[in-house]
Amino acid sequence: MRSDLNAIYVIVAREFIKFVRERGRLISTLARPLLWLFLVGGGMSKMVSPDMGMPYMQFIFPGIIGMTILFSSIFSSISIIWDKEFGFMKEMLVAPVSRFSIVIGKALSGTMVSTFQALIIVLLFPVIGLKLGIDQIILILCISAMLSFCLASLGILIAVFYENLESFSVIMNFIIMPMFFLSGAMYPVKLLPHVLGFLTKINPLTYGIDALKYMIFPEKKLLTHDFPLSLDVAAIVISSIVFVIIAAIVFERRK
Repeated sequence: MRSDLNAIYVIVAREFIKFVRERGRLISTLARPLLWLFLVGGGMSKMVSPDMGMPYMQFIFPGIIGMTILFSSIFSSISIIWDKEFGFMKEMLVAPVSRFSIVIGKALSGTMVSTFQALIIVLLFPVIGLKLGIDQIILILCISAMLSFCLASLGILIAVFYENLESFSVIMNFIIMPMFFLSGAMYPVKLLPHVLGFLTKINPLTYGIDALKYMIFPEKKLLTHDFPLSLDVAAIVISSIVFVIIAAIVFERRK
């Protein structure tokens, strides 16, 4: 147990140090949600008037936070591909630690980075006319951390099957955008056709964004949310557990 905890600490510290040194990564990751919030959201607000009692830019704010978490968490698993190519992954796999500790360490490192980037977006709330209390911000960060861990675990699970960056990038781009658009980030889930509505229900990002809506718009929760908050939290937790277990098993078989 002690060796596993040390392995988790080393992996998290290593990935966080890499993130601090790569300032361009932070800028590029934050540029996308900011463009969507102010350009797409600002433009659409002139044409769309959602029956939610709020401007469209405010309505998509939880979705923009979810976008930040999605891209940051999923692409944090690129480190697994780099570790494979440069041989560091072999050193971790031959170490006397469990595969769960490797997966959890990678997922926690992605969680830290993603939650930090989500915090930056959250702090923009006065710019779009929202009023959030300290308690709301704390709850938003808790949901963001849970969602980050879930999506980072999913990214790790996918990265296990790939040996080079090119193939991984292609499949990630194929997965990420559908996950975003089928999450209720840009429009309510209940407005989607039944077939697409089914896909939203198996999308973990859907539940994360729905939970964020609860925290950001507590007074309008009957208008903005699609699922009970308890279901949102349960879906995120169960998905995280499933992704971690499967990733650890696959790691063991592909070592």
